[in-house]
Amino acid sequence: MRNRFLLLGFGCAAALAGCGVVKMVEPTEPAPWVQPGSRQPASDVESLLLYFQHIRTLAGPEAGREHEAARQAYARSRTDFNRIRLAMILSLPGTAFTDEARAVDLLETVAKHEGGRLQGLAVVLGASLKEQQQLAANAQALQQKLDALKSLERSMIERSR
Repeated sequence: MRNRFLLLGFGCAAALAGCGVVKMVEPTEPAPWVQPGSRQPASDVESLLLYFQHIRTLAGPEAGREHEAARQAYARSRTDFNRIRLAMILSLPGTAFTDEARAVDLLETVAKHEGGRLQGLAVVLGASLKEQQQLAANAQALQQKLDALKSLERSMIERSR
């Protein structure tokens, strides 16, 4: 599922880069998640994709610190970039701060900005998260049905004794 999310993001970035609608990132603001000595991202989309690649590798306290940094950046400046950044960190599975519903809300705000330079990325990420939520709900419903069938089977076995 993660690979699918990443592939969708890269596809969107490629499409946006080909259209020439991607705003260039200011070279005076290096992205802290880019490896030292590496080429700086050419666009906000590329920077966010590198950010996603970075946060997927974080564990425990590091992820918590990154969540706090993204939350504070969003509180200071409610830009589309910061909304997507916060949505990405909120969508990380298995963390104490995971909040996919809030992540979807943040992404929908960006997706509604007609002509926004990050609109396409927000649409792709939002659709992926919604699909992930739907799959999780389906899995939960199937588990409940399986549990009910197991219970029914146990009661039938007990009656036949």
